[in-house]
Amino acid sequence: MNMWIVLVLAALAAGASAQNCGPCATMKWATCDGPPCSCFLLVGNNMKQTLNCDALIPKCFLMKAEMYRAKKGLDTRTLGGKPVETAFVDNDGIYDPECENDGKFKAKQCNNTEECWCVNSAGVRRTDKGDKNLKCEKLVETYWVRLQLTHKPVDGEVDSAKLKTAIGDAIQKRYPGFNKDLVDKIDYDKDSRMIVVDVKKPKGDRKSDLANMAYYMEKDVKVLPLFKDQEKFEPMVGTKKLEMENILVYYVDEEAPTFTMKNLSGGIIAVIVVVVLAVVAGLLILFFARRRQSQRYNKAQQREMEAM
Repeated sequence: MNMWIVLVLAALAAGASAQNCGPCATMKWATCDGPPCSCFLLVGNNMKQTLNCDALIPKCFLMKAEMYRAKKGLDTRTLGGKPVETAFVDNDGIYDPECENDGKFKAKQCNNTEECWCVNSAGVRRTDKGDKNLKCEKLVETYWVRLQLTHKPVDGEVDSAKLKTAIGDAIQKRYPGFNKDLVDKIDYDKDSRMIVVDVKKPKGDRKSDLANMAYYMEKDVKVLPLFKDQEKFEPMVGTKKLEMENILVYYVDEEAPTFTMKNLSGGIIAVIVVVVLAVVAGLLILFFARRRQSQRYNKAQQREMEAM
């Protein structure tokens, strides 16, 4: 009898332990169960990616999960919009990436197609697209991220002298594993309410991952937080809480990207073609005008000679 009581209590304890497993603080889509308690993220059909919920989830795993959820009709990033397609930003948006076991992007990505390209450590395309024979020798590291943010109107003026400390503290508190000392410089335009944050790490540093922090912040501002708590990134500058409404992320790699003319959009190429044709047409008009003028001069000279 006592043995049965012990077994029942053990079963109840195990059930209670399983019920108390989770949630995953850094990933709202995670599923946690046990014992022993572990959390995972679905990144494909019957494909589970084990997570470390004490740290930011690698961006490569997050993008795979978003693609899977989009195919299944589940919520992803559809409430937001694509980043502005200027400079070295993420012009291609989300795709289904190939990840290393530790969550890093593989240097060559093909999105399950015959078209491939090379990416940086943030998973952003840094070359023209090619075929399956494209060579990507290594994964080039992003060492500098520029965050261009705009905050909503507030009463009174924002103390720009306190802004760098406030932004650094907010990032460190919001994004686990991030060191606020990496916030290198902050510029502020009070008229447009724009904050430009330069986040840098030394070249060669492979411990700090700027891409993960930037990706989580993009979701905080543009769509919905990836965190379980669903709070927003809202730095406190003195007594003023800055609620962000826009964000644009620029990437600077340890090696320059290798885009060529093939990467230009059709509109830009059309403009270039029109300008070239206009120049050629102008040169042809000038050539024929001078030729006609020369012919008239020769005819006039002949008539003068005949009169003489």
